[in-house]
Order: sequence, then C-alpha cells, then structure tokens
Amino acid sequence: MKKNVLLLYLLTLWTFLTSQSLVADPLRPADETPPAVAPSVTYILSMPEPQTHYFEVEMQVKNAATATNAKKNGYLDIKMPVWTPGSYLIREYAKNVEAFTASASDKRVPSEKIRKNAWRVYTSDDNVTIRYRLYANDLTVRTCFIDADHGYVMPAGTFMYHDALKNQPLRLIIKPYKDWKKVATGLKQVTEKVGITTDFTYEAPDFDILVDSPIEIGNHDTFTFTASNIPHTVAMFGEVAYNQQRLAADYKRVCETAATVIGEHPCTDYTFIVHHIPPGGGGLEHLNSTTLETTRNAYATEANYKGFLTLVAHEYFHLWNVKRIRPIALGPFDYENENYTHMLWLSEGCTSFYEDYILRRAGFHTPEAYLNIVANDITGIENQPGVRVQSVAESSWDAWIKGYRPNENSTNTTISYYSKGSVLGSLLNLAILAGSNGERSMDDLMRFLYNEYYKKQKRGFTDDEFRKAAEQMAGKKLDDFFNIAVNTADPINYNAYFEPVGIQLVNVAAKTQDGFLGTATTVANGKATITGVRRGSAAYTDGLNVGDEILAVDSIRVGDDLLRLISGRRVGDKLSVLVNRAGFVREITVTLTQNPLASYRLEPLPNRTDAQKALYNKWLYIK
Repeated sequence: MKKNVLLLYLLTLWTFLTSQSLVADPLRPADETPPAVAPSVTYILSMPEPQTHYFEVEMQVKNAATATNAKKNGYLDIKMPVWTPGSYLIREYAKNVEAFTASASDKRVPSEKIRKNAWRVYTSDDNVTIRYRLYANDLTVRTCFIDADHGYVMPAGTFMYHDALKNQPLRLIIKPYKDWKKVATGLKQVTEKVGITTDFTYEAPDFDILVDSPIEIGNHDTFTFTASNIPHTVAMFGEVAYNQQRLAADYKRVCETAATVIGEHPCTDYTFIVHHIPPGGGGLEHLNSTTLETTRNAYATEANYKGFLTLVAHEYFHLWNVKRIRPIALGPFDYENENYTHMLWLSEGCTSFYEDYILRRAGFHTPEAYLNIVANDITGIENQPGVRVQSVAESSWDAWIKGYRPNENSTNTTISYYSKGSVLGSLLNLAILAGSNGERSMDDLMRFLYNEYYKKQKRGFTDDEFRKAAEQMAGKKLDDFFNIAVNTADPINYNAYFEPVGIQLVNVAAKTQDGFLGTATTVANGKATITGVRRGSAAYTDGLNVGDEILAVDSIRVGDDLLRLISGRRVGDKLSVLVNRAGFVREITVTLTQNPLASYRLEPLPNRTDAQKALYNKWLYIK
C-alpha cells in the first residue's frame, strides 16, 4: 500500500516539474528553445541479391533538423566522398549510386541531385531516411565489390554524410546475404551489457572512423594471433593453400618488429583483410586495419612468400606512418576535393623503406640481401628518365593528376614518390646515423614526430617542422638532402651517404658497344607494337612513336623476334625500320645510341675504419 502511494506521489511530482520546465525556466531566455535531443545517424547495409553486384544502403538521420539547418532552410544536403584517404585520386564514387530516395516521418519527400556527389532533400522534418542502391563490381582495395561469393565495402565509396553530422557518433547495421555468416572489420561491434555480441551491429565515434574501416562480408577463412599483446584477426578470401601456423607466426614477427620502431602500439585490436585474386598486388592502410590483395600463389615459393610479407610490413607500418605520423594536409580530410602535400615521399616512400628494413630486422633478409634491395631501388629510379625531370616533392603534389594516371610518356617525365621516397628513406636514415655518431636513426625521428605531433599537439606537421626535426636528429643541417634530393631533380651524391658506413655505390653494368634502340614493345598475334619510347634514345630522337607496329627491320619481317634482329648492332649503326602507323606504312631510319642503363651494387670500401664497421653493424642490425 505504501509503495503505491509513493509511486503516485513521484508521478505527480514528475508531471509538475516537467510542465514547469516547458513553461518557464528562470535561467533560460524566454525566446530560447529547450535543448534538442542529440542527432544520430544509423546506416543499414543490405545485399539481398549479391549476384547482381548491388548493395542496398539506408541512412537514418534522427533529430537532426536543427543541427543541419533544415528547420531554417527547408532542406538538407547529403554527400558522398569523391576519394578515399590513402589513395590520392578523385574516384567519383557517386557514379555508382542509383535510385536515391528520401522520406520523412514515413512519407516520401522531394529530392534532387545538385552536384556530382550531392543530393538535396527538401524537408524540415527532424527524422529523415535516405535509401539508394550501389553498384559494386570493382574488386580493388580502393573500391567496392559484391558477387555471389563475397562482399567488400570501401566505406568512402558506400556511405553518404552531412557536413554538420560528420563528428556525430553513428551506428552501422550489416545484413549479410542469407548464406553468409562472417563479417571482418576494424569497427567496434555493439555488445550487450552481459558481453554477448549482437548480430552485425557496429559503432563509430564519427564519419572519419567509418571511412577508415573497410568491411569484408561472406564466409572467409579466419585465424587470429597476438602481437605486442594486441589481438590480430586475419580474414582470408579466395581459395588458397597456406600453412596457417607458419603464416600466423610470421605475421607476428613482422608486426612485433614494426612496433619496435615507435615502441608503442596505438591499437586495441587490428584486422587484416586479405583478398587472394588473380591480379594480386596492392594494399591500403587504415586506422586499425588494412586490406591486402595478393595472388593465389602468394605462399607457393619463398620469393612469393617474402614478397607478401613485404606487403604486410608496408601496410602495417602505416598504422604509425600516415595514420598517426602525418603531414598536416592528411587529416582531417576534405572528402570532396584533393588534399595536397609535398610529403607523400615520406608517408608512402619512407614506409616502402621501412617495409624492407623491418624484414631485415626481423631476420627475413640477410644483410647482403638487404644491400641488394637498396642497390636495386637506386638502379630502378636512376634508370628512369623522369628522375631528372620531376622532383619527389613535385611527384607527391601531382599524385592527384599523374601518380594514378600514367601514360606512355610517364617514365620520361615523372618519378614515383614510392620508389624514390624509399631510396630517400635509406639515405635519411644513414644521414641521421652518421650525424649522431650512431646515437640516433630514422626510428628516433619517427618517435619524435609521433610523440610531439600525434600525441602532444594532436595534429600533423608542416614541411618545415619535419625538416627541423630531421636536422635535430642528425645534429646538423641537411641542405643536400632537402635542397637537392627532395626538392630538385638533380643527381644525388649517393656515396656521401654510404661512405660513413664503409660502403660505396658502384655501377657494374657490363660495358658494351651494342647499340640501344630505346623502345618497349608488346607482341600479340605476331605483331610487335611499340608501347613506350625512352627519352633521348635512338627511337625517341629519330621518330618512332608509341602505337607504331614494327613491320620490318632492314627489310626483314618482324614478328616476336625484334630483339634478335637488333642484337649485336653497334653504336652508330643505322637501321631501316618499316612501321604501320595508323594504317599508313612508313620507313624510318634510326641511328642506334649508347645503352644508358646502369646496374648498381653496394660494395665495401677498401681499408674500412673501425668506426665505419661499427656504424655498418648498427645500420644493418648485425650483432
């Protein structure tokens, strides 16, 4: 009886206080409305007909009219990103969207497309639901895919957003196709209080985290391992033979060695999504996950296996370099426009440096093998004519228009910020080792950037701040490195970097009088077609063009034996080349030139000092 009276009293009191708060609040101005309920966004991802290559997306926006200015404007604008972080190209994801509709309070409301990637929904309602279909038939680490076997979600190419709600917590509900039982992602799964997971419901603190969390859906193989006391999950799609015990152990070696660079692991968990597909090759980094693409014979030979571990090391090290240690332009992101930086040579190229350095430190490469890798990297960039045209800083800036859109002339005019950046990572490491008498290395520079800018200042760094940090670690000015190696296309004095560790770079290309034509060709159906012409070569100077079909050399018919026909010819020899150019037959005289290609090797200096030997051992982790 007393319990019922108390409940009645509390109910009456609550009703009175609530009515008073709605009528008047002495602390709130008369014209101010009560605080609104926080807006929320929930995405529902379905795939009822995966064989058609379509995802179905529902975006539920709750209590958002005031936050989005829909109350005032009478509309809200919904957008889709045009690119994804880590892949510096405008990809126009909105091209895959169709059947966009919107409803408010369960009633259809008008909407229209106002830009290539934006839709305007005409409503001032608090609760809006957007639905659309997404065509997904491009299986890369940067795009979306679904078929009868599995689904892969690249969130930037899947989910839309509103500017005012980007920083709001959100929820994602995944409804896998009826026969699929597994989802792999770095997103946090929603759990009940007792610790029992719900089906496939996930949460993210904001849209940036959602974009940074790819998703694999299907019946993939899964195994786990622990590295640096962090649980790691590997989701393996594609029929492939592998030794799970060995692979897990080697993942662990790579991951734990990578973690020693910074000395701190920033994640509570980590997910590898691995696609084994015929093209293979590639990866994309994310905050606590990565997607890797490799071939189905990735584990069949030792060479293939080490190649795959190199990819693992590269993408895993990105969880520090890029995702936390980053140029200031790389986050927070503008998803509608290019995000420019001169420092992709650091973000991507120096990660390429670390991929091999990590494998050396983990014992997968001998010191001799590592030296060969460094020398081959130098050979690769020095044999590309574009290294004398484009600086690595320019290459970084122009990634948006050149890096991902190569043409037949790219080798003549550009250099990759990956390949040259990897070489520069090696040189900067050596400069710091030499300048500090072995007390510091590239690791110390990365730790400083991590602690100072990611942890302390919670931002990226400028080009000038990076240079000052590097010079601080080296204990000296690095004018030759930054003014020449980074910011110009001038030749690099490599041996100035290698001499302190007692080695020298030597060109061991065989000296020959054989003439050089300078074309790259493909042969199909007995036809030899030029696909590239090297700048400064005989073909370039005398007028052979990309697209020319070579019919004959000195009146001898050419099929798949072009190299045989020109081998043994000397520098200065003249060739009569008959070509089919766009249906017209032309005869072109070509004068062979000297072969410009180098082949570099790192060799010990004679009479190395004890100091050089000690620094060499420290560089290559020789005990």
